[in-house]
Amino acid sequence: MNDSALNLAAGRRGKILVVDDQPTNIMAAHQILQSEHEVFMATGGEQAIAFCQATPPDLLLLDVEMPGMNGMQICQCLKQDPATRDIPVIFVTGHHGQAEEIACWEAGAVDFVTKPVTPVTLRNRVNAHLTMKLQADQLRAMAFSDGLTGIANRRRLDERLDQAWRHGLRNGNPVSLILADIDYFKKYNDRYGHIAGDECLRQVALTLRAQLNRSYDLAARFGGEEFAALLPETTLAGSVSVALKIEAAIRKLRIEHAASDVSPWVTVSLGVSCLIPENEGDSQRLIELADSQLYLAKGSGRGRVCAI
Repeated sequence: MNDSALNLAAGRRGKILVVDDQPTNIMAAHQILQSEHEVFMATGGEQAIAFCQATPPDLLLLDVEMPGMNGMQICQCLKQDPATRDIPVIFVTGHHGQAEEIACWEAGAVDFVTKPVTPVTLRNRVNAHLTMKLQADQLRAMAFSDGLTGIANRRRLDERLDQAWRHGLRNGNPVSLILADIDYFKKYNDRYGHIAGDECLRQVALTLRAQLNRSYDLAARFGGEEFAALLPETTLAGSVSVALKIEAAIRKLRIEHAASDVSPWVTVSLGVSCLIPENEGDSQRLIELADSQLYLAKGSGRGRVCAI
């Protein structure tokens, strides 16, 4: 579950972005909603889009008529970006015609309110859509989380890799991937049992995730005893540094592994790859390269990092 869902689930304040070129309209919305939610403001399209990309709000209140990018264009732009398309948008409009309503729906809005805004109507519609977003976030979190370890699953990794790859293609930034495999995990299960094995997987997963410092880095269970760390906008040197931190941190757990041929403690082998995207459909190449380096790490003694 993302931070927004956790906040709403705990009964905390929702995060609402009000976009309007008239400060008086923003202040009116702020006055209506501030007792229940955190209210932020933007006075133009580019500012609103940048805010949503950097710190996605739980809901957008968006004026239709604005100079420069109008509300329809802002909404369409947000809906085209996988990182912002799930933010619900409520249009605030001064028009009452059927054509305007149809245009709001077609742009991707979940609702609209008309000016002058009635406070009770605005509060009720905002709260209704925040509740629905919470439910959707909870379902999405279940679909994208590994049930045993609580970190992202392979499905989520593939989705985020695709997003990072397309972002790198647009901006010329590298994308890095680390694949990690617990050394001699079958022997660990045979010696200590599957309950201990599950606990080992959980500890390794959480330790790996703890070494990732940026909000857009991703720790995922790749399958079985394999894990992945996706590092957008990271050079090969930077990703090798992270891999070495992961390897050392897991050794420091000192999880007993008397059946290992590497160490008396649980260790991992890691493969690292880094590419600057050139073609849209080549993201799986990053996985193939990391997997080849993981194979090399395992073949050359395990408990080590290999990179390309």
